[in-house]
Amino acid sequence: MKRINVILLGLAIVFGLFAFIKAQPSGAVVGTNIGNVAPDLKFNNPDGKELSLSSNRGYYVLVDFWASWCGPCRGENPNVVATYKKFQNLKFKGAKGFKIFSVSLDQNAAAWKGAIASDGLIWPDHVSDLKGWSSAAARLYGVNSIPTNFLIDPKGVIIATSLRGEALGNKLAELVK
Repeated sequence: MKRINVILLGLAIVFGLFAFIKAQPSGAVVGTNIGNVAPDLKFNNPDGKELSLSSNRGYYVLVDFWASWCGPCRGENPNVVATYKKFQNLKFKGAKGFKIFSVSLDQNAAAWKGAIASDGLIWPDHVSDLKGWSSAAARLYGVNSIPTNFLIDPKGVIIATSLRGEALGNKLAELVK
């Protein structure tokens, strides 16, 4: 009798493991290439509150790397703001909506906060570890020039990168219901 229980327990474990493995998304690789699951980011916002990228699952999210001292970033910000205003309240296919998760490579908190205000970056998700090019987020995403961005789908998968100018709005228009 004990032998049968051990065999049944062993079979239950094997079938449980098989079911668990089958439930995992096939090819779900965490990385920064298109088709990879985006690495999670957890950093503080300007008020010191920790925000995480993964808390935005269910939305299309633009992860936008920039800095207050970056001229091309500041030049791109009006386009990002206009795109956010245009798409923030629209209905998207298979998603709750669109969000931006801004990651600053600043080292100076006052400059970072000032740029957010002066450029009118009205979305709520702004984070930085204030370590400049030594930022853990920049290292994790392989960012070596800014502005750089990654568009992530509602499941957390990267679907596009380096969307600047009209390319960002065009890509989002494809995803609207």
